[in-house]
Amino acid sequence: MEDFLIFAVIGFLAQLVDGALGMAFGVLSTTSLLAFGVPPATASAVTHVTEIFTTAASGASHVFHRNVNWRLVARLAPAGMIGGAIGAFVLSNIDAKMMQPVVSAYLMVIGLYIVFKAFRPLWPREVRDWLVPFIGGGGGLLDAMGGGGWGPIVTSSLIGRGHAPRHVIGSTNLTEFLVTIVISATFILTLGWSELRSAAGLILGGVLAAPLGGFLVSRLPTRPLMVGVGLIIVATSIPRILPAL
Repeated sequence: MEDFLIFAVIGFLAQLVDGALGMAFGVLSTTSLLAFGVPPATASAVTHVTEIFTTAASGASHVFHRNVNWRLVARLAPAGMIGGAIGAFVLSNIDAKMMQPVVSAYLMVIGLYIVFKAFRPLWPREVRDWLVPFIGGGGGLLDAMGGGGWGPIVTSSLIGRGHAPRHVIGSTNLTEFLVTIVISATFILTLGWSELRSAAGLILGGVLAAPLGGFLVSRLPTRPLMVGVGLIIVATSIPRILPAL
């Protein structure tokens, strides 16, 4: 019960941040679970099982509000699902002690990238559709192996390439639901459901916090929040990297 409540609080806080920023649920949840001693594969699996519920609600909302570019989804989804399945399978079959500093280093890089993104102006660039599948495949692979990163990697890359932000956010949110299902199924097949029971706490916390996202996004200052989230991820990742150096 104590673990359930802790994971519920983690899910609640992570979803609050994700609702305000449109990203960071995965990296915050995974970073927090790793800090409590959860193995990397299990932490990523628990996070992705939880995200099935949160991304389903988010994707449905974007479809309803016509924020989805279906051509973009068709190019992102297959590559993202293949990359996600490969990442989940590899992470599940590698020694947890060896992967702990690697995953933590990846999360630290994502944290630094979020801080960088907070201060980075968006310059318009030429749209290059031929890169979309590669961005989706890479995003799915790293998201599965690191327990998060789809939003910071894929959304930022596509907006930077010149795609309309509204359609990028809607399309990547819907695609993330499809990618998350594949990643979660791969983890369940390789790890078994018994390893993922703690997902119930994250799901409860995330579902409770989800309705507050719209309220927060209009009231919290985005830049300071992004900096704070990025620094938290970096600070909690460093202690798990240092022993490997």
